[in-house]
Amino acid sequence: MRLHRHTTILASVLALALAAGGAHARQDIDKVNGSISVPAGEVRGNLETVNGSVRIGDNAQAGAAETVNGSVHVGNDGSARSLETVNGSIRLGERVRIERGVETVNGSIFADRGSRVGGNLVNVNGALGLVQTEVAGNVETVNGDVTIGVGSHVRGHLRVHKPSANWMPVRVRPRAQRIVIGPGAVVDGDLLFEREVQLYVHDTARVGTITGATAIPFSTPTAPARQPD
Repeated sequence: MRLHRHTTILASVLALALAAGGAHARQDIDKVNGSISVPAGEVRGNLETVNGSVRIGDNAQAGAAETVNGSVHVGNDGSARSLETVNGSIRLGERVRIERGVETVNGSIFADRGSRVGGNLVNVNGALGLVQTEVAGNVETVNGDVTIGVGSHVRGHLRVHKPSANWMPVRVRPRAQRIVIGPGAVVDGDLLFEREVQLYVHDTARVGTITGATAIPFSTPTAPARQPD
């Protein structure tokens, strides 16, 4: 009986220690001024700052990562629930997993090979680029060039919005936006263009209905040079 009681007590102590360790590992980080960094291989909860960048290291995990003035970067094999900034770029390394969406207002977004975004990929000003990446939702921009690169798969639609008060501030572009659907890329939904673009679609790519632009086919590994406006 005494041995059983000691075993029970030991099990309880271990359980409390593990719970405490888990709570520590999943701690949220909230700042006003200063960058946030999650070291490689470590686990954190939500990451929030106002003035500073957010960096999630290789093979690290986090909850929602948000900043106002700063970039967001996720290293190879890293993961997060969602990524969001207002003024800053977003970069995903290889084999990154984002459970929900990725969004910035003024900044580019790039996702490297083997990555997956479980929601929408959205910005207002800045280029969007995917390489062998899957986006479960939509890809949307107002004023950015878009490259759905080799082997990428967008399960929603691709849309370039017309500038409006809801998307301000929008920078004035001196030329049409460049949209490239690369070799082996797939866009399950429609391609919707509410402003002038130059659309290049590779011969091996598959896309939905195109509205607002005429596709320029190409068969080379990279798209042709921009045509004069």
